[in-house]
Amino acid sequence: MRQFLLFTALCSVSAVLFAQTPKEQLVKPPADAHHYVIESTGGKHGDSWMWVGADGAYMGRESMNLRGQVWDLESNGKPGPAGAPLSLTIRGVTPQGDAAESFVLANGAASWKSPIDKGSAEDAANRFYLPFGGPMEVTAWFVDTLLATPTHSLKLLPGGEARATRLTTLEVGQATNRRTITLWQVTGFNNTPVPVWTDANNHFFAVAFGIGWLPDAYAGELQHIEQAQTDAMAAQAPVLAKDLTKIPPAAVAFTHVKVFDADGLRFLNDQSVIVNAGKIVAAGAASSVVVPDGAQVIEGKGKTLVPGLWDCHMHVGDDYTGPQELSLGVTSVRDPGNNDKLTIDRRTRAGEGKLLFPHVYPSSLIDGKGPFTAQVANVATSQDEAIALVRKAKENGFTGVKFYGTFNPAWLPATIAEAHKLGLHVHGHIPAGIRTLEAVNDGYDEVTHINWIVMQAVPASVLPTDNGIGRFEAPGRYAKDMDVNDPALTELISTMASKHIYSDPTMVAFEGLYVPDNGDLSPAYAPFVGTLPVMVERNFRSGGFAVPKDLTRADYRASWAKMIQILTKMHQAGIPIIAGTDGSGIEIIHELEIYEQAGFTPAEALASATIVPATLVGQQAHTGSIKVGKTADLALVEGDPEKTIGDLRQTRVVMLDGKLLDADALRQSVGFSGRPKAVPAFK
Repeated sequence: MRQFLLFTALCSVSAVLFAQTPKEQLVKPPADAHHYVIESTGGKHGDSWMWVGADGAYMGRESMNLRGQVWDLESNGKPGPAGAPLSLTIRGVTPQGDAAESFVLANGAASWKSPIDKGSAEDAANRFYLPFGGPMEVTAWFVDTLLATPTHSLKLLPGGEARATRLTTLEVGQATNRRTITLWQVTGFNNTPVPVWTDANNHFFAVAFGIGWLPDAYAGELQHIEQAQTDAMAAQAPVLAKDLTKIPPAAVAFTHVKVFDADGLRFLNDQSVIVNAGKIVAAGAASSVVVPDGAQVIEGKGKTLVPGLWDCHMHVGDDYTGPQELSLGVTSVRDPGNNDKLTIDRRTRAGEGKLLFPHVYPSSLIDGKGPFTAQVANVATSQDEAIALVRKAKENGFTGVKFYGTFNPAWLPATIAEAHKLGLHVHGHIPAGIRTLEAVNDGYDEVTHINWIVMQAVPASVLPTDNGIGRFEAPGRYAKDMDVNDPALTELISTMASKHIYSDPTMVAFEGLYVPDNGDLSPAYAPFVGTLPVMVERNFRSGGFAVPKDLTRADYRASWAKMIQILTKMHQAGIPIIAGTDGSGIEIIHELEIYEQAGFTPAEALASATIVPATLVGQQAHTGSIKVGKTADLALVEGDPEKTIGDLRQTRVVMLDGKLLDADALRQSVGFSGRPKAVPAFK
């Protein structure tokens, strides 16, 4: 379903460039095609068209630009008597490579080939093939077919069964364009419900999920539609919160556990920790800690108790992000940019006990106006507007501001000064045209993503356009030949260390861009295979970005290896590292595995996801370590992360503000059929 709408934009496919169909050869939509605008709070990102050809084929054409990543796609499909595809062909160009995909149904047997897989199935009649990619038209076709069935259910290929449930209606448009649209949630192909809007005839109308595909006559209605969608889907959240949360009536004692002491950067054997009324009230050797009468005892032999983890780069998707993160032991999230209204809405509902969610420390994303403006950005067209947006972030109770690549660098000093005056943390991408060190000297408190460290030493010719695809392509091209002791890198790293500037490297995101070929299974996702729907796991095999013609995948992998070496140098210099995923969230433990590759000890890696981020947001006195008096944000895991840090995936019990959560129940609530696989130490 359009790779779950936004997954395409972040984790899509790759192939060699020569295999692509140039956009000039793609079909041109007729004048009477249904036209959709692709937009977000940051502005317009593209156009999508849908129509029926003269031969009855369902046709789609789409052009989308997300921060310099460009998709030009077409689809051509023939429906069968029940609406499911008899054939489907997808062609086009993407930032990742060839989008070519095909499906054929003949004599009841189906076969397909996509950029990442191929397969076949017998007895496939009336099953709807959900393609790996393609334009939004294929999603519209799927939705129309699903809702045309009497039961609003439809068996799928490569696997699964979709079901649609009606949630609410909404009035949109003005005057003659006024109409009522209906919100449905679709389940069965994704691990959590996916919202979609239809018209009065149950035909596809729009999707609104951070980025929206809206009919052109209704462009600009995105926030109206998205708020109604949030309100309708929020009705389910209180039930989850109640069912998954247990407030202990008395003290809880974790006995005979191994404990990670984040303050001392060490692991302690045979400890006991007592929690009461949401706070840690005792912690120490099991032989000396007295378990209170009436306490609930959780035996910890063979297990390790760690502070609740942090994902320091999690763009929250929806209400289900909360239980999923908590299932991994993540009790705190730093959201570095989102739809601010929805962030405030979730915070309000969580505070009222209507939404189960980790603690969220949000930043307001601020960008300039242009073709590469970030989706969900707050857009400034002057320095005064930028300063006003900083003040608004403070008024909204946010902890930071994040600047992006189209932001005018001339506005940085004054805007950062205002942010610091208000006590806000400043971080982000580096605006086009300047080096990373200039942003640090202008007042950045943190540099986001490892690529912006590498960009300090790339040729100057890259800088004017590095708010587009160049911020990915240049590190992939040049890092492999860099000397980690290059003066430019050394100066940046030493300056960051001396000024105590944080780094949020999101290594796992860049490993996914540079290392895998189509069909490769990323080590970040390997432990979860077999626990999620077929379509979700299919996306685990998305390849990295396409390699330019004059380079090879080996070149990109060599550049990735150099990025690990640069991270090593940063760590050795004393730059504080905070762990984040910039993904779905389930990648967080693999981020720590990469840190071990870079020379971190297990304790240092785990500190980057506990006490270091707590210190960054000024909460180290309240959380981030297991210490008497601190809030009981904890995770009990099966195994020993001192020996195998991947054991952190094996959560059994999670505590959020002293409330008890069963990790298996959390997993089940967000569509996981079981626990992640235990894996050997990552090398």
